[in-house]
Amino acid sequence: MTNNITLVTIDQASHITHGGVFHADEVMATAILSAIEPIALNRTFRVPEDTNAFVYDIGGGQYDHHQRGGNGARENGVPYSSAGLIWRDFGHKLVSCDQAWAFVDQELIQGIDAVDNGVLPDIDYPAKPASISDLISGFNPDWDSKVKPDDAFLEAVAFAQGILARAIASAESKARAKALVDTAIEASEERIIVLPQFAPWQEYVLTSEDPKAAEALYVVFPSNRGGYNVQAIPDAIGSFGNRKPLPESWRGVPANDLQAVSGVADANFCHKGGFIGGADSLNGALAMARKAIEA
Repeated sequence: MTNNITLVTIDQASHITHGGVFHADEVMATAILSAIEPIALNRTFRVPEDTNAFVYDIGGGQYDHHQRGGNGARENGVPYSSAGLIWRDFGHKLVSCDQAWAFVDQELIQGIDAVDNGVLPDIDYPAKPASISDLISGFNPDWDSKVKPDDAFLEAVAFAQGILARAIASAESKARAKALVDTAIEASEERIIVLPQFAPWQEYVLTSEDPKAAEALYVVFPSNRGGYNVQAIPDAIGSFGNRKPLPESWRGVPANDLQAVSGVADANFCHKGGFIGGADSLNGALAMARKAIEA
């Protein structure tokens, strides 16, 4: 038994998947299903016609994708494997909101589906990146191993359960961050967004449909070193460019000189790249942002 999974004979099974060599899609599908409720699993090569078990990744049914034409695809074109089909219909039971569900689908499940369906483009480079699918498949017994395939499958599922749990925790955190950032955008004034605490904000500001987000130039938030930071909003996701960098005359200037140059009494730094600066107080950081806008 591995975290709510018991391997049983086929007549005792509540769940059935295929036997033999396993892949990341049915392993992750098993991790998802076992996180919802205990499952009595049988791995087989033939599904009985009269079974009442939940069948996936075998048999050509609702949760298989090996039939001619596959079993559907997302709006973005990524086809479903058994992992995606299971996550689509049951993943909502493991998260608190649709946003968290979507993050897990985008950042974990879609990659597994794409690998299993063979639709990822080849990378023309000597080094091969190891995907989660590669790592899970690596649990299959070697040709000269004495490990039983079913035991190896349970090991792989335990590994996948850890990955899934971490992905869900991260997605829930990102969803909470989005709610916080959306509220700050709505309350923003003078093209400055103020966060009550640091949270990952760039993606949410740059993809927000709120007109205030499109007009904003700076985000102010508490610094983990004390005081407050003022950061220029990038001009695109992943870009090193900014909508409006902090003034050239501030960049890389020592704190004492920066206070004189900027006119902000508690300004304490400005990065030489002009993308971020800081002050000892919220009012100081806001003053830096306002002066940068006027510059």
